[in-house]
Amino acid sequence: IAGRDPELLASIAGTPFYAYDLDVVERRLAALRAVLPRSFEVAYATKANPSLAVVAFLGSLGVGGDIASGGELELVERAGIAASRVIFTGPGKSDAEHRAAITAGIRAITVESPGELARLEAVAKSLGRRVPILLRWAVGERSRHESVRIIGDAGAGKFGMGADDLRAAAVRAAGSPHVTLLGLHAFGASNLRDADALVEHVEATVAFAAEVMTAAGLPLRLVDAGGGLGIPYDDASTPLDLARLGSGLSALAAQWATDPRLASLQVLLEPGRFLVGPAGVYITRVIDVKRLDGRTVAIVDGGIHHVLRPALVRQPHRLIRVGDTHHESGMGRVTAVAAVAGPLCTGLDILSPSAPVGDVQPGDLLAVLDVGAYGFTESMPLFLSRATPAELVLRDGQALIARPPIQPRHFLDQQRLPDW
Repeated sequence: IAGRDPELLASIAGTPFYAYDLDVVERRLAALRAVLPRSFEVAYATKANPSLAVVAFLGSLGVGGDIASGGELELVERAGIAASRVIFTGPGKSDAEHRAAITAGIRAITVESPGELARLEAVAKSLGRRVPILLRWAVGERSRHESVRIIGDAGAGKFGMGADDLRAAAVRAAGSPHVTLLGLHAFGASNLRDADALVEHVEATVAFAAEVMTAAGLPLRLVDAGGGLGIPYDDASTPLDLARLGSGLSALAAQWATDPRLASLQVLLEPGRFLVGPAGVYITRVIDVKRLDGRTVAIVDGGIHHVLRPALVRQPHRLIRVGDTHHESGMGRVTAVAAVAGPLCTGLDILSPSAPVGDVQPGDLLAVLDVGAYGFTESMPLFLSRATPAELVLRDGQALIARPPIQPRHFLDQQRLPDW
């Protein structure tokens, strides 16, 4: 892991633990930026991995922040990301979150519905402020690409507005003394590795944004095309073709340069998983190995309370053995592993139904790969009262515990017994 022996890291952090290689994050950001036209910017989707150390590192590289809660607003503030580089997206923002975002002076708030626009205007009026906004388009109704359409329609309509509502909201915003409409936001797909589909989404979003803003009598200054840049989770899948993505986006930028409506256009991308996913690994230690009904099962000290995503979306991560302790006793030594299971008292707690970990034995370390995004914080760490995993960050071979384990007693201390 970043050139460090996992056993040494385990002796520092204990097991299980997460580790994030910041050198990998930096290389992936540089590779993405190298193919983007000058009119494109990057804002990190903090929901992918809200570790303060990770967010602060990306902020130090000049990346903006895409947030979706008041807690994430505080996160990017503590991480040192300037408010002028922060976009607040997502449905269900409260008046208190609106107020905090306006007070912080962030770049823009994405408005998801006509009702949110009215609430936001009222909050802005009460503060005596004029707030920059984007209107969110429910892109599923318009996209021509099947992979975009499926994801765009996800969520039972909770994201964004249809075309008619959005046009009406743009006209209202244009005449409002409390908001400044900059453009549109549209999220097209999740974990998409099809460069052509991503380019098509950006093209369709900018075209529709230009139409809406022209009808409202406003210049189009900003389009937030969302994230969705994907990564492979198995050896058979191909990664996103960055060169093809860059070529397609550059062709679009050249077209926009000839359109007076797009003279001042900036396009924002919100990668999360793409930047941090491959940089993360979850290390867990084998506790027991047994044979049952003709299968070999390894029981480890980590599980879905820390790495829920494989069970949640039914997409296994690669799982490998990263250490061999060579116990002299030989107890528990086997030649194959059909399943790797955690310690939780539920049949759902399976990290892999069939992992190629070879001659595994108690004490060995196993690694779940590509968990730098949607790992620990998408899981359920309070289930069955076990400690949370430590989180380590590594840079130039140096390791730092960015978040130590939290023991169950901490959560007990936050509770109260009723005095009836």
